[in-house]
Amino acid sequence: MTSTVFTGIGRSPVPVLLPLDTSAYLSARRRGAVDPQTLPRYQADFQADLFDAGPSGYDAVFSLAPEVTAGLPSRIFAKPVEVQITGSLITYDIADPAGGKGEGVKALSAQYPDLRRFIREGYVRYAFTRFGVPYVVSIQCLDSAPRPKRLACREAYPIAERFLRALRVAGGQPSRNAPEITPIAAERPSAFDADFTYRPVGDIVVNSGARGQGGRADPTAYSQIRYPLDAPAYVHSQSFGRRRTSDKFDQPWSQYPWRDNFCEARDFNVGQCASGLGHQGQDLRPGACPVRRDGPDGCDPRRQRVLAVRDGVVIRSARQQGAIIQVNSGTEHVRFRYMHMNPAAMDKDGLLNGRRLREGEPIGVVSNYLDHPNGTTRHLHFDVQLFTRDGWIWVNPYMTLIAAYERLIGGRGREVGVEIAATPPPATTGSLGAPAQDSSPLGPAADAAAGRDRN
Repeated sequence: MTSTVFTGIGRSPVPVLLPLDTSAYLSARRRGAVDPQTLPRYQADFQADLFDAGPSGYDAVFSLAPEVTAGLPSRIFAKPVEVQITGSLITYDIADPAGGKGEGVKALSAQYPDLRRFIREGYVRYAFTRFGVPYVVSIQCLDSAPRPKRLACREAYPIAERFLRALRVAGGQPSRNAPEITPIAAERPSAFDADFTYRPVGDIVVNSGARGQGGRADPTAYSQIRYPLDAPAYVHSQSFGRRRTSDKFDQPWSQYPWRDNFCEARDFNVGQCASGLGHQGQDLRPGACPVRRDGPDGCDPRRQRVLAVRDGVVIRSARQQGAIIQVNSGTEHVRFRYMHMNPAAMDKDGLLNGRRLREGEPIGVVSNYLDHPNGTTRHLHFDVQLFTRDGWIWVNPYMTLIAAYERLIGGRGREVGVEIAATPPPATTGSLGAPAQDSSPLGPAADAAAGRDRN
C-alpha cells in the first residue's frame, strides 16, 4: 500500500524505516484523504525528495522546510534541511581507524538502545541497528557557529532527532542474513599501452598533504566502472605541483604520468587519510582541446563530455553543486560523486533526484564551477563513497580510475618507478582484507556477517 508513494519499496531486502505514521496514513488513505499536499502531515512535516530500493537495501532523502518550527528550537539556517537514511544488507569492511565511535543520545535511548551520534566527514550521523540491520541517518553540516547559508551541526541535531522519533516500518521485506560476497579482480588489459603511465597510489605531490602527512597507499579498485571522461584524460592535482617556466605557469595537467591527490591538503574531513583531512576524491582533466572547428575531429573546450560511470540512480536536489550516481545491487552499495559542473546546466538537463542513468550516458560537460562560475580550474572532481556501519565513507578512487582508463584505451598502464615484466602476470582474486596489488580486487569485501567488527 505504501508503494503508491514510495515506488519499489517492496524490493528492499530489509525493513524500510521512514518518518511515516503508517497507521494514520493508511487510515486516511482508505478515506481518500491523502494527496501530495497533505502527505507531509503523516511524515512529521518532512517532504520526501528521493526513495530508492534495490537488492542491497534502500536509501531515502527527506527535507524539512525552514518554516516548520513546531517542536523545534529557532535556527539561523534559512534553507530546507536534507536528511538522508540508508538501511543495507551490505556494509563494506574497510580499514577505518575512526570507525565505531560516537556517543549515545539520552532522549532516544529507549527507542534506540545502541544509537551512536558522531560527526564524520562533514555530516552528523546517527547509527543504530534494528532487526539485525545497520541503519544510518545523516545530515550534512559544519561543526561551527550557525550561519544563514551554512547549517551548523548544533542546529542539525534537533532536526535529525525529530526524524528519528518519527521512524516507523513503512514496507520492505523481513530482514535476512547478509549475502556471502566473494571479491573479484578488476578487469585489466594484458598488453601495455605505449603512453599511459601513472605514479604509485599514495604518492601525492611532496608537501601537499595536510599536517605534514603523505598519501595513503590503497591499491583497491572499489568498483568496475566506465571512466567518467573521454580519452585522453589525466589525473593530477589542480592545487599543487605547478612549476614555473620563464614568466608563465606551466601546468602539467594534460600529460602522463597520473598522480594521486586523494590525501592532499583540504579542509574536508577524510578518515582514510593519516592527517584526518584530505581532498575526498581525485581531480580529472580532459586532454588539451584545440579551438573549435567544423568536422568530426573538431573539439570545443567548453563541451568536453562527462559520462555516467555505471547504471544507477541520481541523488541531487536542484541548485546543488554535486551530483551523485548510486549503485544498489546484490553485491554493491556504492556512490560516485561528480563536482564542478554548472548547477544551472544540471537543473536544465534534469540531473535530479531519482533520474535513472545508463553507463556511458552523457550527463554534462567539464566545467569550472565552485560556488560560482570560474571558481576553479576547468576539471572534474570525482569521488567514491561506500556504505559502512558509520554511514557513507569516502575511499580513494585512484586504482578504480586507473583500471577504468585501461579498459577505455585498451591497454595496461605502467607504474612509474616500478619494474614491470614485458607481459603482466594474470589478474588474480585478492583475499579478504588483503587485496593483491596486481589484481586490484573489487572491494574491499562486503561484510556478510551482521555485527562483524569492521576494524
